[in-house]
Amino acid sequence: MSKNDFDAIIEGVEKYNSFSILTHVSPDGDTLGSALAMQLMLERLGKTAEVICEEPVPHIYGYLPSASRVLLPDEAKGNECVIAVDCADAQRFKKADFIFKKAVHTMVIDHHFTNKGYADVNLILPNAAAACEIIAELYKRMDMPTCGDPAVCIYTGIVTDTGNLTYSNTTPNSIRIVAELYENGLNITEVNRCIYRTVPFNKTRVQGYTMANMQLQSNGRIGIATLTVAQMDMFGATGEDCEGIVDQVRDVESVRVAVFVREGRDGTFKVSLRAKECADVGKIAKRYGGGGHENAAGYTSKEPLSTTIANVVADIEAELDK
Repeated sequence: MSKNDFDAIIEGVEKYNSFSILTHVSPDGDTLGSALAMQLMLERLGKTAEVICEEPVPHIYGYLPSASRVLLPDEAKGNECVIAVDCADAQRFKKADFIFKKAVHTMVIDHHFTNKGYADVNLILPNAAAACEIIAELYKRMDMPTCGDPAVCIYTGIVTDTGNLTYSNTTPNSIRIVAELYENGLNITEVNRCIYRTVPFNKTRVQGYTMANMQLQSNGRIGIATLTVAQMDMFGATGEDCEGIVDQVRDVESVRVAVFVREGRDGTFKVSLRAKECADVGKIAKRYGGGGHENAAGYTSKEPLSTTIANVVADIEAELDK
C-alpha cells in the first residue's frame, strides 16, 4: 500500500467539510459497506456526508448501520468533495454521475484492476480483496477505532467479496482485519445470519427454479443459467432475489466457468461470470464494456438472449482452451 496514495485521501478528508459518497449500480456488500464506513468516519470528524446509490439498498443489507439514510440520486444535494467507493469507472454511478461531475474535488477508493483512475485522487489497490480492506487501513492510518458500527460495515464488505473468506481473492490481510474486528467485539454470528441465513421465500423459489433449469455446455465445463422477466414475475421475484445464482452454478462439480444471464425490464441482459481460476472472465467482461476481476465479472448485453449466450460461450471456450 502506497503511503502517498493514502496521504492524498487523508489530505482531502481534512481539507473539505461536506462529502458525497457514491456507490455502484446493483449495490453489493462491499460498495455499501465501504460507503457507510466512510460516512461514519467523516461524521465522527465533524464533517457532513451523504451516501448515494442508484437503487434502494437491497433488503439483505438493511441491517447495515445507517442503511436507511442512503439516498437515491434525485434525493441528494451533492457536496464539494465526492468519494467514489468500489466503482471501477464513472459509468457505474448511473444517474448519480451529475454529482461527481459538479464536485470541486473528486476521490476514488477501489480495488478493481480495470480501474484506470478517473478522479483527482485515485487510491486503487488491486491486491486488496475488497474496497473495505482499504477503508480499514484508512481508519488505522487516521488513528480511528473500527469497533461498533464501522466494524459491521467493514466486515460486511470483506466477507461478501471473498465468499466468507473462501474465494481465491482472500488475502492474509483480509483474515487479519476480520480477526481484529472480532477481537474488538464484532458479533460475527449475528452479521453472518443477516447475510447468509435470512432468505426471503420468493428468493428461494426463483433460485430453485433457475438452478433446476440450468444447462451445461462444452463437455460440462460451462454452466449456464438464464432468467427472463416473465419468469421472475411468475415468482414475484426482484433482481435482488437473483443474487448468488451465478455462484451456485459455479459450484457444480464439472463447471469451470459459470454464466448467469438475467433479462432486464429494458430488454437488455445482465451477464454475470464466475471462474474457478482457469479463465480470465474479467477480460471477457471488459470486451463487452463491463468489468470486474479475473474470477468474477459482469457486463450488460443489448443482443438477443440466444446471441448473448452464443457469444459468451465462444469467448469462454477460447479462454479455457488456451
